Amino acid sequence: MGLGLFGGGVGAARFFATHGASVTVTDKRAEADLLPSIEALRGLPIRYVLGKHDIDDFRFADVVLVNPGVPSDSPLVTMARGAGAQIEHAINLLFKLTPENPKIGITGSNGKSTTTALLGAMIKLHDSRALVGGNIGKCLLAEADRVPAGVPIVLELSSFMLEGLRDLQLSPNVSIVTNLSPNHLDRHGTMEAYAAAKRNIIAYQTPRDYAILNADDPALKDSHKHTKAQVIRFSVKKELDGNAAFLDRGKLILRMGNVEEVVALRQALRLPGEHNVANALAAAAAALAFGVRPWQIAEALATFTGLPHRLEVVARSPQSVTYYNDSIATTPESAICALASFEGPITLIAGGYDKGSPFDELGLAIARKARRLILLGATAPKIEEAVRRASTELMRCPQILHAKDLEHASELATKGAVPGEAVLLSPACASYDMFRNFQERGELFRILARRMAAIPLTKVSNRL
Repeated sequence: MGLGLFGGGVGAARFFATHGASVTVTDKRAEADLLPSIEALRGLPIRYVLGKHDIDDFRFADVVLVNPGVPSDSPLVTMARGAGAQIEHAINLLFKLTPENPKIGITGSNGKSTTTALLGAMIKLHDSRALVGGNIGKCLLAEADRVPAGVPIVLELSSFMLEGLRDLQLSPNVSIVTNLSPNHLDRHGTMEAYAAAKRNIIAYQTPRDYAILNADDPALKDSHKHTKAQVIRFSVKKELDGNAAFLDRGKLILRMGNVEEVVALRQALRLPGEHNVANALAAAAAALAFGVRPWQIAEALATFTGLPHRLEVVARSPQSVTYYNDSIATTPESAICALASFEGPITLIAGGYDKGSPFDELGLAIARKARRLILLGATAPKIEEAVRRASTELMRCPQILHAKDLEHASELATKGAVPGEAVLLSPACASYDMFRNFQERGELFRILARRMAAIPLTKVSNRL
């Protein structure tokens, strides 16, 4: 139920089809919207019901595997459960099939994909057979029945996935919570419900396990009370007591017991922004807790260059205007972190689908940092209102423009750019009102930015 475009539905459908099940894939989206996923399953004996759900499919199913984006109280899921179907989630199935493989899990409102990829690089230097997947975009079910016992599995876990894991009362052996701020309130309803879903990553740990928690986030101040695991805190703002990871005078330091190790210099990291220093400390602490050697952690920190769509430099014009693709920034907090990564003039492109997140703090950050703001999508009026309120307080307001689509926004950004400016796509919102996902949005911006960077600014002005 729910094929989607992120790979989880494809992986699950392939797993069951190749293990002899009679598989029906059903999704409310039309075939045209799901072509990449359907193409990935070409040749497999799968029946498709697209653009709708057929109630009989749920009434007579033995197993309903539910996409993480489907609410647990879906009437069709409730009906299938009542009819005797086993309700399953891909992440739960992975845990069931790999009981002898240690799990390292990462969650948080922001930074979890970068932290997952960086931690995965560290773990792979320790054990090259390690698997990395989950919400980062790779379903690992295909490997589940052939991965040798003891091979570590690194998983990015969304709040939706963690809701499912609650049914198993299982948490990873090593868990990271990067931070916690309002997100997916359109699905969870309240911040309390969202936070409760996130807590499942540490709630069922044992005293042999490790919980890696952000000491700089007030929302996580009492999170240690929700786990039996050994707690390691990380901070970019202060030196910490006990087992910890922290930034001290430009050095990333790990402490375990009586041993301290400097694993990197901040200036040597290839990831921009203080938020990425926090991600690096979290990943390093988890790696050390798992048994990765400090030199392996240091090597990964020195060589990791980041992921696509995360403050990715995609173009630079002859006038030294640099275009950054941060399409993964689907929350206000992510966009705030992106703005804080730059000095000098910034043109911000923001707006998109409304998930119910508040924009007050983002408004303050934009008013402080941005020279220009180009808005698009459903949330444009809300973001503009927040910026104008903040501007009244700060006595400073960026120029605010509205664009009909991303191409128009890119043209407006290029038209008014000054030498040395950063043109930053950091939407602070999901993409569903205009794109299939954040990847599609980012890929289009990459194309547009490279086109704009190649056009002299005078010609862009003439076109507009």
